[in-house]
Amino acid sequence: MGQRMFVAVVPPPAVREDLASFLEPRAGHPWIDPEQWHLTLAFLESVREARIDELLDALASAASRRRPMQLALAGAGAFPEPARAKVLWIGVEGDAEELQRTAGNVRAAAAHHGATPDGKEFRAHLSVSRLRKVQHEAKWVDVLSTYRGPSWTASSIELIASYLHEGPRGRPRYETVASLPLGADLPHNARGQ
Repeated sequence: MGQRMFVAVVPPPAVREDLASFLEPRAGHPWIDPEQWHLTLAFLESVREARIDELLDALASAASRRRPMQLALAGAGAFPEPARAKVLWIGVEGDAEELQRTAGNVRAAAAHHGATPDGKEFRAHLSVSRLRKVQHEAKWVDVLSTYRGPSWTASSIELIASYLHEGPRGRPRYETVASLPLGADLPHNARGQ
């Protein structure tokens, strides 16, 4: 069995703090720790140790060909749907097409180098609550939909290792393996477009 990993865009501390202050007075949900908030581009269930360096090189190459993105957290939803929710999430606005292309490049690079991503279609979101049982959460989705966070420039993607049940209260523990800059291979004037 290999290492559980994922590739993500991690919002900066100020963005996470803004969302945390919005959620903090809203008790009643098991909110995910803000230190674990991220936008998953690709989930890699099992990466063999012997392939991690090769995977890193492929991801670095994919990231270097994508440009930095202006993003903001806004909107909300639930998986699989508000009437039968297991996860509550905040959406993403801004350079959505570039984020989609970046996720596609990352997934292709990972698959080509022996770390096939899960089969789920990419949907830009930041999970804020994982529910122990399926619940009707339309009211909470409405509340979360009022959130509009500050924008930021995502200038890198992160390869993160996930260790199940090793974090506080039996939650996963995340460890950043590498931070990979976006746009390193682009002409300087194309990076901000």
